[in-house]
Amino acid sequence: MQTVLEEFVTTLHPKAQGQIKGTAKLVIEDQGVVMLTEDGAEAADGVADVTLKASETIFRAILNGSQNPIMAVMSGKLKVDGNQMRALKVSEILTS
Repeated sequence: MQTVLEEFVTTLHPKAQGQIKGTAKLVIEDQGVVMLTEDGAEAADGVADVTLKASETIFRAILNGSQNPIMAVMSGKLKVDGNQMRALKVSEILTS
């Protein structure tokens, strides 16, 4: 059975490939970190242009379309640190 991180990497790798400039970090609370780059997604931690932090539940809801990422930020469910324009691009990737 896949771990939560492996599941997110599998889902996000094709979505991120060739779609993102620079790096983005998704911090999934109590699970770990997924890095997004132009090469795709990987379970790793490093320096990123933007960091998005939320619970596994919120990231899953954003991925399945039941949670708007902008509303998640406004309600405090999703924390963003770093380049805001890159954060918008990452939210487009997550919701695609």
